[in-house]
Amino acid sequence: MPTVLVVEDDEQLRDLFADVLADNGYTVRTADDGVGALDALSRTNIDLIVCDVMMPRMDGFTMIGLLRQMGDVTPILVITARSGMADKKLGFQKGVDDYMVKPINVNEMVWRVDALLRRSRIGVQHRTRIGGTEFDADTLGVRVERADGGVDEIQLPLKEFQLLFKLAASPNRFFTRRQIMEDVWGSDGAATHTLDVHISRLREQFRDNPDFEIVTIRGLGYKVVQRAHA
Repeated sequence: MPTVLVVEDDEQLRDLFADVLADNGYTVRTADDGVGALDALSRTNIDLIVCDVMMPRMDGFTMIGLLRQMGDVTPILVITARSGMADKKLGFQKGVDDYMVKPINVNEMVWRVDALLRRSRIGVQHRTRIGGTEFDADTLGVRVERADGGVDEIQLPLKEFQLLFKLAASPNRFFTRRQIMEDVWGSDGAATHTLDVHISRLREQFRDNPDFEIVTIRGLGYKVVQRAHA
């Protein structure tokens, strides 16, 4: 099960976040500031970090900046009282993946942790295949084997590829609109009509693909299904 590091100097909040995450199936480690977090990261494999900003010895933004400079891509959810747009901008510039302002709903925290981990798994998996169609996350390309033995290569914009890759990596699995929006655009990243536009473009692009099609679960979401070959 994934391991989450909670970095928070307020003991009551630290214990609360840790208890809620543990109740939802996560293994939890804790630290009370950035120094302690860096030490924990050096000794334990961490899948996601939940981090405060204002902490003694080393604040959260400094810690995040150091991690990103070292090439660490662990997903980071910041939970802080600093609500200004300048603070949020700085956080995302440092490498934050998601941002919540205290006081928070702990259920929403769990939802965001779930979504960040799903997105990170999409990033770790670089290739997937359905029949003669291969999806390559390194190039944002789709390679389709033709019946005559040739190969068609199709390049997609980033979000269109991420959307298609998410569905294609789990063929026949249904994803709700909310799951797709959170995994591809983030919790606050786009209006819902954006998903419909991207789905329409992908359907047009791959309407003649012999290996898969995108199926609508009316009013709920989408899935990719493998076509039955004659």
